[in-house]
Amino acid sequence: MRNVTDGARGPAEDAADPAELARFVERFALLLVDSGIPRMPARVFGSLLIAEDGKRTAGELAGSLQVSPAAISGAVRYLAQVGLVVRARDPGERRDHYEVSDDLWYEAYANRDKQLEQWSVLMGEGAKVLGVHTNAGTRLDQSRQFFDFLREELPTLMRRWREYQRSHDGESGGSVGRSG
Repeated sequence: MRNVTDGARGPAEDAADPAELARFVERFALLLVDSGIPRMPARVFGSLLIAEDGKRTAGELAGSLQVSPAAISGAVRYLAQVGLVVRARDPGERRDHYEVSDDLWYEAYANRDKQLEQWSVLMGEGAKVLGVHTNAGTRLDQSRQFFDFLREELPTLMRRWREYQRSHDGESGGSVGRSG
């Protein structure tokens, strides 16, 4: 029986108990499902996170998660659309792989400016249509203000994260978070 650690493995995966890794991936996926991410993309994302190099081919993902290639295709399409994975190909390789970067959370949030701007504009338009003196208009205007606030504060938060990383450099023992 294959499990989430089959396929290309790294030192961390070799040292870990395969059953514990499988449980981690499923627990992580359930956490993501609770936050609104569909189950299969959540499982694929968890599987990529535990990969030592952060990447797997569609075949490796399908085998390790014991699902069809079609399920993987839909999952990685979703994950790429929301900016959590990228499709790539190493020089000389024939097959694409899917990967997460070591700095994926930073990248996922830092690249939200355009989306936040679109939400802000739309909320502002809705507030004008309803009138800011109505309950619904006030709610939409407050939403607009919130998205504007996030857009203003996000660069400062990202800078502070980089400062935090530098001041805690080496605490995790790995190379994660050292890019940028």
